[in-house]
Amino acid sequence: MTDSRVVRNIRRPSAELLAELSGYGVATVHEAYGRRGLLAPEIRPVLAGRRVCGPAVTSLNAAGDNLMVHAAVELCRPGDVLVIATTGPSAHGMVGDLLCTQARARGIVAMVIDSGVRDVADLREMGFPVWSRAITAQGTTKEHGGAVNVPVVCAGQTVGPGDAVVADDDGVVVVAAADVADVVAAAAAREAREVLLRKRYAAGESSLDVNSLRPVLDRLGVRYLD
Repeated sequence: MTDSRVVRNIRRPSAELLAELSGYGVATVHEAYGRRGLLAPEIRPVLAGRRVCGPAVTSLNAAGDNLMVHAAVELCRPGDVLVIATTGPSAHGMVGDLLCTQARARGIVAMVIDSGVRDVADLREMGFPVWSRAITAQGTTKEHGGAVNVPVVCAGQTVGPGDAVVADDDGVVVVAAADVADVVAAAAAREAREVLLRKRYAAGESSLDVNSLRPVLDRLGVRYLD
């Protein structure tokens, strides 16, 4: 990697917008964002039952090397989500309990790693949320440059510094910082509609009728056989 650099200052969405966005799950945010921003399903939570939302601090690393993770942790502010990417395929344990202890002390709310994580029993005991592609004991070197707070590709999605990251048991979705306000509004409208749908379904109505899907079945030539 020839252009190693660390960008100290980034623009983050307002705390008010992030607080509103945090009220919605990944599935709702993904749909409200026009089905954009969803990381590959291989990125899974180490600690189930958690939902986090925060601005991204990005760390780009050589495969199998976590030097720039250490550099990124130092720059994070309380409430940030550290997004870790690599320049090539990697399943190394990019972080473990020591880095996560430091991260928690700095107020980082979660890490999203397009690689591996280790010491997962300790992380679960700590209650520190991590989403990763792999769990492995294989360690890393600290010998190669990289970048902090530059756009990265993480699990198939471009993540820019300051973009909003929402993560829960359904996965991870990233919303560009400039789109957060629109997505919050769309998510609120979607959730209000789902409240009404839930009441109708609970009352026994069929989703085929509620969503006018019977004409679609007819158009596709779907036959009912007894």
